[in-house]
Amino acid sequence: MKFGTRYLNGREQAIVRGSDGAIRALADVTEAAGLGRIGDVLSLVRATDEQPDLLSRLQPDALPGEPETGTDWAPPLPNPSMILNVAFNNKELMKNAHKDPGVPNFFLKPPSCMIGSGKDIVVDPEWGAVIPEPEVCAVIGKRAKHIREDEALDVIFGFLIHNDVTSHGLKFMKDSIAVTYPPDMAKPEFYTWRNLHGDSDTDAYFVYHTRSKGTDTFGPMGPWITTADEIADPNDLHVTGRLNDDVFTQDHTGNYRFTIQRCIAEASQHFTLRPGDLLSFGTTGKGNEKFPRGHKSVLIGQQHGTISIEIDPLGRLENAIKHQKGGA
Repeated sequence: MKFGTRYLNGREQAIVRGSDGAIRALADVTEAAGLGRIGDVLSLVRATDEQPDLLSRLQPDALPGEPETGTDWAPPLPNPSMILNVAFNNKELMKNAHKDPGVPNFFLKPPSCMIGSGKDIVVDPEWGAVIPEPEVCAVIGKRAKHIREDEALDVIFGFLIHNDVTSHGLKFMKDSIAVTYPPDMAKPEFYTWRNLHGDSDTDAYFVYHTRSKGTDTFGPMGPWITTADEIADPNDLHVTGRLNDDVFTQDHTGNYRFTIQRCIAEASQHFTLRPGDLLSFGTTGKGNEKFPRGHKSVLIGQQHGTISIEIDPLGRLENAIKHQKGGA
């Protein structure tokens, strides 16, 4: 089953797509099932945590529907409590690291960066290298803390497509700082992640992904959340990214450095995961002849047209590029 959110008459409306491909208002479907009017996707996710059989009671095809064509998309879950992301979770990208950290690296994005399919990615060309990052993202459906890998898939409500738009220009111009520690303050753990350049190297580098990944419109998501029961193996999904009609990447979630289960389990050791949290698992961006560096070959601040990401069976996320001084 697929759930999403659209704009209708200036307001967000949660919707369901039936097996016939038509859409219905979520509140109408839940009311017909005797569950009352559940009006938004976050409330639905939380309700399924309390009523595990809830989704099986929904019968969207029993109600009249309307075509999906022309839908004015909002992010499918517009109000997540947390957007947690895994950095550098790709076997090819990890080859360039000084040292493999051995565990997933995490960072947060603000919900304000999210946009739905069909909305513009707004970029100031002066922000330097801005690139798309095709990712699979999970919607957490159950509270999870200190769970094992073999328990991880059980806490997922569903999956969606996330374009983790990233400005390396903003990252290194505004989100980074380097400091040199006095030798008596330099601790060994400060440098476990990189190779040192001699015994006197006490430089430490701090990178904060706040602007570079969290700027408004840098979080396209959707258009649908596909429930977890429809995904046989999230580590076996094919990802295709396009700039207009040109394929810039064809990759596979099997190329993740850390499996989806490992990422969720590791996240739960440090963060309490709650229903409605989003966890995005990292970039799938292998290159080809025309785009040798894959997604890194697509410089949004210099390109025109549309970025699309297709992951079967999650759907297709499409967003036009817009250049504008100062961004959105």
